[in-house]
Amino acid sequence: MTELKDLTPNFRHVRLLLARTAGHPQGDREEGYDLLVPLDETGCLDAATWKTHQAFCRVRRFSDNDGERIGRLRRKPGGQWYFDYEEGDADNEIGFRLGEESFVTGEYVSIRQDGTMQTYQVARVEKP
Repeated sequence: MTELKDLTPNFRHVRLLLARTAGHPQGDREEGYDLLVPLDETGCLDAATWKTHQAFCRVRRFSDNDGERIGRLRRKPGGQWYFDYEEGDADNEIGFRLGEESFVTGEYVSIRQDGTMQTYQVARVEKP
């Protein structure tokens, strides 16, 4: 079992919350993600650290409507990042240009869920 003491210093807990949408004009603080990921000095995903510490890179999706899902941060050979919850591709959630995004409080990232792109705001970035 992995422990927090085994993490490299650049790991961060990142909280993403659903941003404003037509169905949620104020956003939604009850829908989002908690990520445990390595970030470089600019706040971008650190692929080199991810490669050697994949087992530590976790995703928790939470929602009042759908409950909670636990998965892992994965990366395709071409460099595309995604969230993987179960065996196979059917449940994968693809991040839109996540490798180029800065996980800095106030910034936005997009994730494709069930064929629909959703935008999330980075609400918090902190050491675990």
